[in-house]
Amino acid sequence: MNTKKFTMLSVTSALAFTLAACGDEDTSNQTVQEQLDYEIIGIDAGTGVMASTDVAIETYDLDFNVLSSSDAAMTSELGSRYAEEEPIVVTAWTPHWKFIEYDLKFLDDPELAFGESEDIHTVVHPSVEEEHPSAFEVLDRFYWTEEDMGYVQGLLYEGTDDDEAAIDWITDNRDVVDEWVAGVEPVDGDEFLLASGAWDSERSSTAVVKHVLEEIGYEVSVNNLEVTIMWQAVAQGDAHAHVAAWLPHTHAAQYESFQDDVLDLGPNLEGARIGLAVPTYMDIDSIDDLRED
Repeated sequence: MNTKKFTMLSVTSALAFTLAACGDEDTSNQTVQEQLDYEIIGIDAGTGVMASTDVAIETYDLDFNVLSSSDAAMTSELGSRYAEEEPIVVTAWTPHWKFIEYDLKFLDDPELAFGESEDIHTVVHPSVEEEHPSAFEVLDRFYWTEEDMGYVQGLLYEGTDDDEAAIDWITDNRDVVDEWVAGVEPVDGDEFLLASGAWDSERSSTAVVKHVLEEIGYEVSVNNLEVTIMWQAVAQGDAHAHVAAWLPHTHAAQYESFQDDVLDLGPNLEGARIGLAVPTYMDIDSIDDLRED
């Protein structure tokens, strides 16, 4: 029986404590579990990847703690340990800039605790089709690739402003954007509200859609919300749309709760993935390798 716990504390503080305690130890004879201090570095509690990590711990009977933090704290910890080639396992998803910045690998998941690959969907309030037909048409056409999103995420990682990063991608992919807006009737300052999350994947897609809608005359506002509130905002009509629905696994609970009050326009990006990842210098390949014999 596993004794996993979910720990709500500062990942940075936990790292400092761990390194202080273990900095002088010889780890050559330690198991991989001991080298990792029985810890998985996670992100925000309540997110889909954290819920799936819970499933993975139960499925693989892992005696690991999950440190709840944030995307920024997780990647900061990853960067610190990566620089010293120290062991670390993190909750992970693609597209994400960390796979561009660092040599990482997903751990194999033979039991599919994290599910198979996912798609990111566009979700709108049902009223949008009639009240904002031009925006509806653009949102229905919006589709890009993992490489496209990764490019924008890379700019965000380098410190580029969301708007500037979106404009950069739009400028370089004018032919794609022209297909999204072809024949769409311009509007004159109509207000449109996009709900989004604070993660780089959502920031990237939302920023691009925001600027494309502004090209056809909308006044667009963006509200960054926790994932369930993001879905709820669209379902209740407090926001018109979001382009950040990870389905069928990560946002399964939110879809179940709000599917009758939203309109799913289908994928805007295919082949997304969530799971556990480690640096390639670590000699493990499967979540099974985290289980003690």
